[in-house]
Amino acid sequence: MAELRSQEPTEVLDVLGRVCPYPLVLTKKKLQKMDSGTLLKVLCDAPASAEDSIPKYAQKEGWGFDSVKVEDKGHWELYIKKS
Repeated sequence: MAELRSQEPTEVLDVLGRVCPYPLVLTKKKLQKMDSGTLLKVLCDAPASAEDSIPKYAQKEGWGFDSVKVEDKGHWELYIKKS
């Protein structure tokens, strides 16, 4: 499978400025409403969420996950492929 970050996301969720646990909670709610096979892009600037809780959640669900830290903007772009 090609890197998820190179694919066009189905939806974009902006949780910039939110602190734990809100990025994970909002990501879960968004994914529950999305169909299987869709790609969610999450914009997140909370390190604990971007590097720990959201990736662990995606892994636990067995979904594809990819992330990139956008250094010049100080946030991460997280890609979750719901299966």
